[in-house]
Amino acid sequence: MIITISLAILMVITFVLVFLFVKTIDKRIWLTVLVSLALTPLVYFYAVYPMINIFSNYHHEKYFSADIWQDKPALRYELSNDMITSEILIGKTKTAIENLLGTYEWLSWDDTKKDHNPNKWNYGLGLEPGAFNTEKECLEITFRNNKVVDLRLYKEEQELDAKE
Repeated sequence: MIITISLAILMVITFVLVFLFVKTIDKRIWLTVLVSLALTPLVYFYAVYPMINIFSNYHHEKYFSADIWQDKPALRYELSNDMITSEILIGKTKTAIENLLGTYEWLSWDDTKKDHNPNKWNYGLGLEPGAFNTEKECLEITFRNNKVVDLRLYKEEQELDAKE
C-alpha cells in the first residue's frame, strides 16, 4: 500500500471519529486511545474505504487496443478517453474503423431524412462502475467523405428487459 496525503487525512479523520465514539463508552483516556488505535484500521478498511469505492466514479483507464475493444465490450469505457484524446481514429476510413472496432452496433437517427444516418456509427461502451449509475456510455463516430471527422461520447438510459 502506498501512503498518500489523502490516506493519512482519512485515517486521522477515522481515528478522531472512532476516538469520539469510544470515549462515549468509557471515560479512561488511555483505554480509549488504545482501543481507538486498534479499531481505526478496521473501521477504515471495512467501512470507510468500501463506501468511497461505492460512491466515487473512479475507474481505470487503459490505452486503446483493438483486441481489448472486441474481446471485452463491457469494459470499453476504460479505452474511450485515450481514443478521443489521442485522436487515433480521426481520418481513418469506414473499413479501417470496422477492422479496428468491428461492425457498428447501431446508426444514429436523422430526423431530416426520417431514416438512419449511415455516416454516424454508434458503439456501446458499457456501464461505468458506481452505486447510482444507471446510464450506459456510448460513442458516436461521425464520417464525412468516408473519413472519421468527429468522436462524441454520450450517455443513454440503460434499458433492462423485464420478463412478465
